[in-house]
Amino acid sequence: MDSYVTEDDALSSAREAGSRTDARPISAAGGACLRFLATAIGARAVVEVGTGCGSSGIWLLRGMRPDAILTTVDVDPEYQEMARAAFRRAGFPANRARLIQGRAMDVLPRLTDGAYDMVFVDAAKEEYPRFLTEALRLLRVGGIVVFNNGLEAAPVPDGPLSVPGAQRSVREVGRLIREDESLVPLLLPVGEGLLAAIREEAS
Repeated sequence: MDSYVTEDDALSSAREAGSRTDARPISAAGGACLRFLATAIGARAVVEVGTGCGSSGIWLLRGMRPDAILTTVDVDPEYQEMARAAFRRAGFPANRARLIQGRAMDVLPRLTDGAYDMVFVDAAKEEYPRFLTEALRLLRVGGIVVFNNGLEAAPVPDGPLSVPGAQRSVREVGRLIREDESLVPLLLPVGEGLLAAIREEAS
């Protein structure tokens, strides 16, 4: 699937920069899916948890409206500098991205309720259930939350003490999304998997 949509020079440069750090760029297929979802809902305001090397931000910005703003949060200032340079290489003016350095669980509670069209999470997997709570508060009705590494959310029996805590957290967020009747869930088998859900009006 990665060969169907290829990366251009801006994305290749971001991936190369990320390869020199611990930032793991999203796959081309996963990035194309983010762009597709952002385009489908006409996203004007998106939150990204985990800036990384900037490649996922480029995909999101390319799907968002021309006047849209991406708010991207990361605890590592080096990653944010990499992303800022990647956005510039991709041709986006500085005012299209709001980069906030800090712990996501310190930053997200300060963002406005119901003001965002999409939340993309690719950060500490141990925090995924808490990120879901914040995402649902931030999203408007009809908005989409997307978690990377979603294939780990597939419901399979756990062996005794055999599943790392991070994977248990991803499975837990998968269960929470499946069981929440206000959400329309979907697990997309692209890259490492994208676990997505649309927020509906609560009944």
